[in-house]
Amino acid sequence: MVTKDQTEGRLQTHLTSVKEDLMTGVSYMIPFVTIGGIFLALGFMIGDTQEVFDQTGTLGWYFAQIGNLGLTIMIPVLGGYIAYAIADKPGLAPGFILAYAIQQPGIIDAAGAAVGIAADGAVAGFLGAIVAGLLAGYVARWMKGWNVPSVIKPMMPILVIPVLTTALLAPVVIFVLGVPIALVDAFLTSTLEGMRGANAVLLGLILGGMMAVDMGGPVNKVAYVFGTVLVADGIYGPMAAVMIAGMTPPLGLALSYFIAPQKYPEEMRESAVAAVPMGFSFITEGAIPFAAADPLRVIPSIVVGSATAGAAAMGLGVTMPAPHGGVWVIILSSSILGFLACIALGAAVTAVMVTLLKSDHTEETESTTTTGSTA
Repeated sequence: MVTKDQTEGRLQTHLTSVKEDLMTGVSYMIPFVTIGGIFLALGFMIGDTQEVFDQTGTLGWYFAQIGNLGLTIMIPVLGGYIAYAIADKPGLAPGFILAYAIQQPGIIDAAGAAVGIAADGAVAGFLGAIVAGLLAGYVARWMKGWNVPSVIKPMMPILVIPVLTTALLAPVVIFVLGVPIALVDAFLTSTLEGMRGANAVLLGLILGGMMAVDMGGPVNKVAYVFGTVLVADGIYGPMAAVMIAGMTPPLGLALSYFIAPQKYPEEMRESAVAAVPMGFSFITEGAIPFAAADPLRVIPSIVVGSATAGAAAMGLGVTMPAPHGGVWVIILSSSILGFLACIALGAAVTAVMVTLLKSDHTEETESTTTTGSTA
């Protein structure tokens, strides 16, 4: 008989596995996002933001086309590599194709008409890609366990499993799941497009805090993917909040070190120096050495600083069409001064908070020594 603890343990193991599969998909997707976002932003910068796609043959048009391709492919890449993480190569093609299919307005409209739901050109977005990738992965993995004649085994991973998985899941993904997910995705997109005032600030606050809480871990990646997917939908505000908030932790901690070096051990100087270019380059992991040395003071400080920066960015309406690059792509922002001001604000909040929370390093050492002697 299975006990409650065993059931909970299995559930926890499964959830951990799902999280790892999702992160695998995200890690493969990010280069496509980066290329797509930066090239599209360059196209907008060289050409006209509103008309660049009509300026056929111009340099801006070529950049925009490449960028648009990157942002189009990134969604099926997410689905494909989620399936790959679950079932290895047999899951890759079904995950990619199914995720790509429900990004096509024509397919979703036809499926909606067949089931009596008006899709109005909606597509399933990254939510649909996640569902398609998970389903394709699990079905392909199930088929890998089939006991088949030895003559068929060589064909299983390259022919039988991909074809059967796609054939089995296509009706489910397109007709049963694709249309509802597309409508949900369209609703979320329209809601985000209409966010103003306090709602926008709250979104920036949440995204900013998520970017800092685990410094490049799963929570950070969720916020980052959220911002990058919206770039593909032409919504650039959350990406600015995400990027600014991700730059803040290393810069704020480096600032704290330089204004109060007595609160840190000497060996942290190297980490502080390295944190500056990492922060400016949108590499949040530059904060990890500080957090590892003193998590109880550092993590709350960087979360507050990043949340402040993200909220300020959304409140000021700062946008960023490039999904990566830090200050090196700042020229693409709608407000260069606003972008820099939000970084400075977040870094200052982080630096002040962590500096106030920390006592002098020598005092901590003496206190520890005294406590040990008394004991």
